[in-house]
Amino acid sequence: MLSYAHEGDAGMDLYSAIDYVLKPGERKLVPAGIKIAVPKGYEAQVRPKSGLALKYGISVVNTPGTIDAGYRGEVGVILINLGQEDFVINKNSKIAQLIINRIEEAKIVEVESLDETSRGEGGFGSTGHK
Repeated sequence: MLSYAHEGDAGMDLYSAIDYVLKPGERKLVPAGIKIAVPKGYEAQVRPKSGLALKYGISVVNTPGTIDAGYRGEVGVILINLGQEDFVINKNSKIAQLIINRIEEAKIVEVESLDETSRGEGGFGSTGHK
């Protein structure tokens, strides 16, 4: 099952194809019971449901999970329970959302060095937190 909850929503709801109890700290590949054909030039992204994350601590481990245009297998969602209690997944209950995005294929050019920028190699935390 795959559907938009409201007109104008970016994400379509993905539903569980199984019943399962997800223990605190556990991760599980939950089948969605569907296969999709993503057109070339697009990707599908599997993302957490904000309500499940806020209320129960349920998230998607590899968020966003990418479904490439060439994939034809069943859609699965790698859920994790970051909460303190068991989370009951019922068959046909919402478990994640699916977003369709246009992608560009990059032209890769190997070079000996990169151009200089004002940021340089400043990475994680380099701009501070205030």
